[in-house]
Amino acid sequence: MEFKITSYNERNTAELAENIESEKFPGMTICLIGDLGSGKTVFVKAFAHALGIDEHITSPTFNIIKEYEGGELPLYHMDVYRLEDAKEDIGIEDYFDKSGVTIIEWADMINDRLPEERLEIKFKIIDENTRVLRLIPYGRKYEEICEVIS
Repeated sequence: MEFKITSYNERNTAELAENIESEKFPGMTICLIGDLGSGKTVFVKAFAHALGIDEHITSPTFNIIKEYEGGELPLYHMDVYRLEDAKEDIGIEDYFDKSGVTIIEWADMINDRLPEERLEIKFKIIDENTRVLRLIPYGRKYEEICEVIS
């Protein structure tokens, strides 16, 4: 099952993130896949804002993982682009069982380490402003979220 949403600007991407955030649950994992500049960090910023996190959100490219505790649920923001060895153990899997929401940018780089149940969002650049976002739910909870927001 797959859901397609067209985003015509950053606001549309932010609205999608806010809609998904409204359906959040502890242990939720969202995997973002797309080229540089496709809207992954825009999505994370909007999700964090909707959670009530006031901190400035940046992509954790060099840190790999940033933890934000100031919202309704903790947010664990990962950017795995710079992982040289996908087998390197830095404890990513530990976050999937925590009580917060985990969002992973460049998640396709660690496919073999992702939880079985998750929401995958693939960002495709159409032009300067337009993106097609393909939402692929893995597991019933994620299917229900996609049905509610689409």
